[in-house]
Amino acid sequence: MNIVNFKEIKPKIMYYGTPTLLITTLNEDGSTNISPMSSSWALGDCIVLGIGLGGKAIENLKRHKECVINLPSPNLWRNVEKISSFSGMRDIPDYKKEIGFTYKKDKYQAAELTPLKSKTVLPTRIKECPIQIEAVVKDIRIPEYNPQFAIVETQVLHFHAEENIVQHENYINPVEWSPLIYNFRHYFGLGKELGKTFRSET
Repeated sequence: MNIVNFKEIKPKIMYYGTPTLLITTLNEDGSTNISPMSSSWALGDCIVLGIGLGGKAIENLKRHKECVINLPSPNLWRNVEKISSFSGMRDIPDYKKEIGFTYKKDKYQAAELTPLKSKTVLPTRIKECPIQIEAVVKDIRIPEYNPQFAIVETQVLHFHAEENIVQHENYINPVEWSPLIYNFRHYFGLGKELGKTFRSET
């Protein structure tokens, strides 16, 4: 069994260099939902997420204002893609059905990923992701100019990182850490393309 240890750190900045996230949120029954995302930015101890409406992630966050922002490395792109066409919503909006979304409750099993108990929030962390950020939702806004997505402002509570990517106690080593990049619906590491999502048109 391969044992991976994590350490809580307090970095001054959180520019993790990728819009590819796996956000975990709490379902009504206490289980955890996983949603792939590609829109975020960080400043200080705040991370702002852009989340489309009509999905389980935003429904869960409106009800229970906690989440974990899990950052996958490039070797996990196939795991991410395995759940990219799944929704945690039983009643999937028609526009999502038309592009191939289907219902799946247990996304951990579907993605072949492992849950880890979080330090203070109820949604679980994803063991395979080298960085896992526990956060609380501070504000959810649906812009009047485009009511198809929500701007979700979160505040970081705990920042967990694999020990092998940590240097000088509270810093991420950019040589050791490589994010999974979502580039025009294609997956990249910090190098050559790895593959593409089912929704890619190129």
